[in-house]
Amino acid sequence: HHPREGLVIHQVGYEDPAGASGDADAGGGELRSICYRMSLSEMVVPYGDNSPGQYWKNAFDSGEIGLGRTTNSLTLGCDCLGEIVYLDGLVAEPRGGTTTIENAICIHEEDFNVLWKHTNGANDGAAEVRRSRRLVVSSWATVGNYDYGFYWYFYEDGSIEHEIKLTGIIQTMAVGRGGPPASAQMVAKNLAGPIHQHFFCVRMDMDIDGTKNTVHEVESRPLPPGPGNDHHNVFEAVVTPIRSERESGRKVHSPTARHWRIANPSRTNAVGEPVAYALFPGETSDMMAAPESAVAKRAEFATKQLWVTREAPDELYAAGAYPSQTTGGDGIPSFVSARRALERQDVVLWYVVGTTHIVRPEDFPVSPVHRSGFALRPWGFFNTN
Repeated sequence: HHPREGLVIHQVGYEDPAGASGDADAGGGELRSICYRMSLSEMVVPYGDNSPGQYWKNAFDSGEIGLGRTTNSLTLGCDCLGEIVYLDGLVAEPRGGTTTIENAICIHEEDFNVLWKHTNGANDGAAEVRRSRRLVVSSWATVGNYDYGFYWYFYEDGSIEHEIKLTGIIQTMAVGRGGPPASAQMVAKNLAGPIHQHFFCVRMDMDIDGTKNTVHEVESRPLPPGPGNDHHNVFEAVVTPIRSERESGRKVHSPTARHWRIANPSRTNAVGEPVAYALFPGETSDMMAAPESAVAKRAEFATKQLWVTREAPDELYAAGAYPSQTTGGDGIPSFVSARRALERQDVVLWYVVGTTHIVRPEDFPVSPVHRSGFALRPWGFFNTN
């Protein structure tokens, strides 16, 4: 539990019974590394309204306030259910001393529907199905009027998901007979909520079977008609390495199902390909504020969905160490300006989850939970299911 980042996950690995040989019967399995450190590096909430009471709102809730300092104590309520292990959080006070947040982090296991299933319908109709269970590590923070839940899910098949749950109370503004501006929506009589966005930058120091990794961008593209595509239905996966930091600012692209694979070229699987994990985007949004706006300059990390840098112990925060004292250029922009080589290196992924909140009457007085996130899935990391 970090006073600024809140929940931090260290040294994620998978205990593979097959080990390096790929033979589970040989015994002597292996604890295979996946990620050294995972944390919420920064978040920012820009408001899209021009009125004097709203236009200046763009809080950096992590760097300016501290998600760890605003973490909830989960001693009451139903934040977690079942067999639970709680961890306390220790927070340093600005004037010295410490405060303990009891039950700051919840760890529990839960059923999560089907892991895999197949029915042999063509023959005897026999069915096989396995239930899925996942390990959940979570915490909640209340920053002003909003409440954020940060959930890491670890699955039996090696998949990892991060889900951010947004709830709490929206900002509101009084509305006269003329109605709300285009940048706000009515939520109750004479009351509107400004449109706004939430951006969360998750930093992941990846170690796929070691520290010498390469990140590839993967896209599905149709082949042109002609030989090899006689029926106009062929498409292929195009895999392009991100060779240096100057190439690393990447955006989600749904038409090509763009995703990214983090591979270890020095270790291959049973089909002779590098072991890897793939990052699959979830819901995300572009920043609506113009590049010349104050928030876009200070939160340049939120203008792209993926950045890749070389690991450096002093490069932890996407908007810089002191976002309240910057006018732009700190954090990720300064990191990638070094143009360091990224192939076969200890790489860090910075993935940005973005939500655009066009408020609705159902969001008042307390918003139901909205979920956003992404997934990390093994891609040839194992030899079989």
